[in-house]
Amino acid sequence: MRTGEAVSACTSAGEEWDETLLDRVFLTRVIEPGDESGGRWVRECGVREVARRLRRGGPVLPGVSDRRWAGLRARAERADPCRDVATAAAAGVRFVAPGQTEWPGQLDDLGDARPLGLWVRGRPSLRMWALKSVALVGARACTAYGAHMAATLAADLAERGWVVVSGGAYGVDGAAHRGALGAGGATVAVLACGVDRPYPRGHAELIRRIAEQGLVAGELPPGEHPTPSRFILRNRVIAALTRGTVVVEAAHRSGSLVTARAARRLGRHTMAVPGPATSALSAGVHELLRGDAVLVTDAAEIVELVGDMGELAPERRGPVLPTDLLEPGARQVLAALPASGTAAPAGIARRAQTSQDDAIARLYELRALGYVERHDDGWKLTRQAMISARAGRDPC
Repeated sequence: MRTGEAVSACTSAGEEWDETLLDRVFLTRVIEPGDESGGRWVRECGVREVARRLRRGGPVLPGVSDRRWAGLRARAERADPCRDVATAAAAGVRFVAPGQTEWPGQLDDLGDARPLGLWVRGRPSLRMWALKSVALVGARACTAYGAHMAATLAADLAERGWVVVSGGAYGVDGAAHRGALGAGGATVAVLACGVDRPYPRGHAELIRRIAEQGLVAGELPPGEHPTPSRFILRNRVIAALTRGTVVVEAAHRSGSLVTARAARRLGRHTMAVPGPATSALSAGVHELLRGDAVLVTDAAEIVELVGDMGELAPERRGPVLPTDLLEPGARQVLAALPASGTAAPAGIARRAQTSQDDAIARLYELRALGYVERHDDGWKLTRQAMISARAGRDPC
């Protein structure tokens, strides 16, 4: 056996290894992410027994067809956990397994679809960061609006002490990571490939920055490449890892919607940022909003949902205008004056539904505030008040 080599390589990277942990490394090379059959085998038979059967060729695991068994055995014959451990150690990557101190317990909510383990690149503790994290996901071919919203939300969340989690892809994902990094905050990229193999290649520098300032994580062993199915299955990890998922932009057919639906199934908060009703890239978001998703427009509204009790977003209201400070009776008299020309106190009182004496008293009060002026026996709005009224602004 070459277990000793693997243990030596991992010990030099500061990790504690045993044969069970090495068997998990072996299984990450053999069983695809999100394979619930594989998760059930591990739960029912144990990691060591599943690995032993795959290495020795039998007995066949429950529910496996001859064709699938042949495929699993072919993978098992090529799997070399010692090599994976050594490659990971050389790249500064560690393996985090269920039951270890750094393992985020919320991933256990995935049941049999729980990752066999996660390969992690970066210094911080994944478990600690996941405790206060939010997923920001969206379209790869996003609009300028989508990129702006993702970056702004991420920066504001980072400044509030939240960890921003996304998939490292082009578009909204990249904007979210950059927003968090730009604010000096924490961000995690969950990849659908080996964490030592940045993808997409155009984001190699971004992923390097994330690994230096934050964390890069993934289920697949070193050197593994992404596939369409691996992207989709990766999204369940993003959903489970975080307290809630925010979709910034997404078309009707979008992997981001998969993340949102996974979050909803797991009992996490599902949020969406609205866009133009005419935009195809917001169609999927609006469909979420027609369902159970909550509309959010800024970081405060996100934190109100995912944060602790009492972390409420400020009440939304328009600006306080000078006329808002007037007594109701004075506002009623002011509204009774015509837009142009003068009016007699009797007519003003009638339109304001008050007495003439009260109307006159209010008119003098309004004159002192600069709203009206007296002309002989009539009253009119001041010139500035009329200009403001025509412009649709407060008449003051």
